[in-house]
Amino acid sequence: MAILLKEHTKVMVQGLGKEGQFHAEKMLECGTKVVAGIRPGKAGQDVLGIPCFNTVADAKAATGANASIIFVPSPFAADAVMEAIDAELELVVLITEGIPTLDMIKVKNKLKNSKTNLIGPNCPGIITPGIGKMGILPVSIFIPGKCGVISRSGTLTYEVAAQLTAVGIGQSTCIGIGGDPVIGTSHRDALEMFNNDPDTDMVALIGEIGGTDEEIAAEYIKDHMTKPVVAFIAGSTAPKGKRMGHAGAIIAGGKGTAAEKKEALRAAGVAVADSPADVGITAKRILEG
Repeated sequence: MAILLKEHTKVMVQGLGKEGQFHAEKMLECGTKVVAGIRPGKAGQDVLGIPCFNTVADAKAATGANASIIFVPSPFAADAVMEAIDAELELVVLITEGIPTLDMIKVKNKLKNSKTNLIGPNCPGIITPGIGKMGILPVSIFIPGKCGVISRSGTLTYEVAAQLTAVGIGQSTCIGIGGDPVIGTSHRDALEMFNNDPDTDMVALIGEIGGTDEEIAAEYIKDHMTKPVVAFIAGSTAPKGKRMGHAGAIIAGGKGTAAEKKEALRAAGVAVADSPADVGITAKRILEG
């Protein structure tokens, strides 16, 4: 399952500047196999003991890297993803925010029929406790376990993981899918991944107002999900027609409200918590039967 971070995942860092170096060091500290960095014109150098290459293709050929995390500035981030797709990397995590929507539409079209799975943009990344992380997530709040976490909000990814940890529920993998209108991995994509993952027994799904991603996820849960799901939808008090935080969090034409999303999820058999502080205890109640 190429969206998951596993022991065999070898990571390269595209954009090994100041920000990339900071987070690469944190990734190395928690056991992530960071094997290459991309710094055009700086091939042959080492940063933090990581060998640098001019291109993604060169890094893949030399190190066997099969995944990439991107810290490239927004005007150039789409091209960085395109390069990773051309190199047929299995997994790409795009941290960058502020990427023009038209650029992401081009990326989304290129992803079709490719071998690459994209997480992001405008996301905190992915972590598999005990294995490593690709992103900016704080390691200390996560513990290994069997609950998968999917969230459009980075902050709520951390909050829900902390709630789960507090009640003794460890996490198999936590994914911040990003809050932009056009993203690589949807709630539904991640649900399918967790449904097929033998290391995951249940899923916590964190959504927010805007779009129809959570309603589509509810349809998948109703028709295909074999594992219990607990959910929280942010933005219950948001006024219609107003953007609330993320570029994708906008209610338009009476669609995308928190109430609609909660209704769809409950109809699919999901236990919906009314507060992020209740996700942990709701998940524990489900597990205890």
